[in-house]
Amino acid sequence: MPQAPSDALVFFGATGDLAYKKIFPALQAMVKRGQLHVPVIGVAKAGWTLDRLRARARESLETHGGVDGPAFDKLSALLGYVDGDYEDPATFDLLRRTLGSAKRPLHYLAIPTSLFSIVVGQLGRSGCASGGRVVAEKPFGRDLASAQALNRSLLAVFPEPAVFRIDHYLGKEPVQNLLYFRFSNSIFEPIWNRNYVDSVQITLAETFGVEGRGRLYEQMGAVRDVIENHLLQVTACLAMEAPSSGHPETMRDEKARVLEAIAPLDPETVVRGQFRGYRDEPGVAADSRVETFAAVRLEIDNWRWAGVPFFIRAGKRLPVNCTEVLVEFKAPPTSAFGEKMERPNYVRFRLGPDVAIALGVRSKAPGEAMVGQEVELLATRGTGDEMVAYERLLGDAMKGDPTLFAREDAIEAEWRIVAPILASSSPPHEYGVGTWGPVEADRLMGRSGGWAKPFDTRKAP
Repeated sequence: MPQAPSDALVFFGATGDLAYKKIFPALQAMVKRGQLHVPVIGVAKAGWTLDRLRARARESLETHGGVDGPAFDKLSALLGYVDGDYEDPATFDLLRRTLGSAKRPLHYLAIPTSLFSIVVGQLGRSGCASGGRVVAEKPFGRDLASAQALNRSLLAVFPEPAVFRIDHYLGKEPVQNLLYFRFSNSIFEPIWNRNYVDSVQITLAETFGVEGRGRLYEQMGAVRDVIENHLLQVTACLAMEAPSSGHPETMRDEKARVLEAIAPLDPETVVRGQFRGYRDEPGVAADSRVETFAAVRLEIDNWRWAGVPFFIRAGKRLPVNCTEVLVEFKAPPTSAFGEKMERPNYVRFRLGPDVAIALGVRSKAPGEAMVGQEVELLATRGTGDEMVAYERLLGDAMKGDPTLFAREDAIEAEWRIVAPILASSSPPHEYGVGTWGPVEADRLMGRSGGWAKPFDTRKAP
C-alpha cells in the first residue's frame, strides 16, 4: 500500500562533513529532477544563521558537482535552519515551531551514532517524531550489543516501518545493476550455484589512506568501516534467492536469509593488515593495532552455496581505487586440448568508480595449434556516480519505500558474522603502500589461482 510522502526534511549535522560532501549535492539533484519541493531544515550547534547555511550549501556544490542556478535558487528558498544543542529541549521546541504545519517530517541523522539516542528521544518528547520517519546513517552500532541497544532507542519513538537504516552502497547504480543482471537474465540461473561456481571474490581497494581522519579511523578499522556493512550487503545481493514479489519486504527477507546462513567468522580465516606509515598519521596511536586491511573467507550454509568459498578483502593504500566482484566458475572436468587454464570462466562486476559487467571466456588463438587465449566480453562500461546513491535513498525514504535500506535483522546478522574478530588483540601484518596487502592474505585462497588483481581502468589501453 503506497505511503504518504514526507512533507518536510530535517537533517541533523547540517554543518558537518557528510552534509558538505553528499547531502547538499543530493538535495540540489532532487530539486532539479522535481523530486523535492518541501521545507528542508538543517539543525546543528554552530552559531550559524540561515544565510551562513545557504553559503555553505553553495560552497559544497561549487566543490562537489557544480551549482545549477535555478535548482540552487529553489533549494535556497526551501532551506531553513535551527541552531542549538541536541541535549537542550528548547532546540527541539524551536524545530517543532519551524516545521509549522508539517505532519510527516523525515528526520535524517547525519551525526555520530553516539548522539542518535539523544536526538531521537528529544524528537519524541517535542512531538517532532509524530507521524514522521527517521533515517539513521551508518555505522549502526559498533558491535551486536550496541546495534541492539541503538535499535531499542529508535523503536521507543518510531515504529519499525518508519525507521530507515541507510547504507549508501545499496543505493549505488552498479549495485542495483548487479541485482537486475542476476534476476533479469535467465541464462545464468542454472549455473549460479555450488554445482558450477568455484569461488567468489569481492574486493574494495582504495589508494588513499585515512586523510587526516586518524582519530576517527582508530575507532573503526576496515572490518567495521566497510566489511560489516557494505561488503556483506554486496555478498547478500550476489547470493540471495530471487524475491517472490515486488513488495519491499520480500527483497529484504531474502537478504536477511542469506546473511543468517553465514556462520560467525573463524579468526583462522581472517587476515588483518596495517599499511606502513599508518601509525605516523595524526590521531593514530603509536602502538595502534587497528587494521587498515582485512581479508576474510566465509561460506554460506544453504542449499545453493554450500561449499563455495566467498573471499572478501578491503584495504587502504592499495594499488588502485575500485570495488569489484569476481564470480569464478569451475574448470571443465577434462581438457580436450591438453591446456592448463590459468583462470577459468568468470563473471566480473566492477561496482566503482567505473561500472562494468564482463564475461571471461576462452577462444582459440589464431594459428594451426589448438591453443586458446582468455577473452573478456564486456557487457557494459561507464562511470558510476556515488551522488546518485544519496539522491535515490533520500527520495525513497521520503516516499516511505524501504527496499534499499538495511533491516534490523540483517544488521544484527552482519554483526554476528564479524563478532569473533572485532576484539582481536593480535597485531596486524604490516604491508607496503601500493601493494595488495600483506602476503599472509594469500593463504586464505588455498588454491593456485589466488586473488585476482583488478586493474586500474583509467590506465587501461
